[in-house]
This record gives sequence, structure tokens and C-alpha cells, in this order.
Amino acid sequence: QVQLVESGGGLVQAGGSLRLSCAASRRIPSTSAVAWFRQAPGKEREFVAAIRWSGSSTNYADSVKGRFTISRDNGKNTVYLDMNSLEPEDTAVYVCAARAGVPETVSNQYTVWGQGTQVTVSS
Repeated sequence: QVQLVESGGGLVQAGGSLRLSCAASRRIPSTSAVAWFRQAPGKEREFVAAIRWSGSSTNYADSVKGRFTISRDNGKNTVYLDMNSLEPEDTAVYVCAARAGVPETVSNQYTVWGQGTQVTVSS
């Protein structure tokens, strides 16, 4: 089973930027999709962004469109989430997930999950 490991979280002031990485333990099949979800205290898990491994088509939640960018480096088996203009409302544990198929926005469509990385945005 492939394993996913997130990194890059931390503390940043409002308006700042962070890059999150999701590294897979082995090569990701071209038919796969990888997504980022986040969960803040007291809130349900929320879809953030997803990418098709082959062709790099992307999906974004309305709340992050224009601020976040998902991308991938197939040579490094890694997906990135570039977060700009961060707001306190973006504070959450960010988790990456993978599935065999096209990108989806619902978490139960993904079968492999990382452990998450904390992002904290101060005002």
C-alpha cells in the first residue's frame, strides 16, 4: 500500500504563504488523483483541492480559489499545495489523500490518507 507523508505546515501571519508537500512512498499511477482536505477544530473535514496525476487538471473549493494552487511533480511522487494570502480561517490540519480515478471532492472517495500537517494562521 502506498503511504503519503505531508510536510510544510507551520505558523504564519495573515497574508503570508506556505507550501505544503505530500510525498508518496512509491510512484503514483497516472490514472490516480490526489487531493488536499483540511479539518479545523469543531468543524467537519473540508475539501480544499485535487489534481489528476496525468494531465494535471485541478479542482478547487470556492473558499480557496485564487489563493491556493495544487500541483504535482511526477518525478518526485509529490503533490504540492501553495497557499497564498492566508487567513485565520485557513487554520486547520491539512491532509492529503489519493484515489484510483478522477479527482473527487468528497472524502469517502479516497482510499489512501496521510497523517496531516498543522497550518496555523495568526491575525
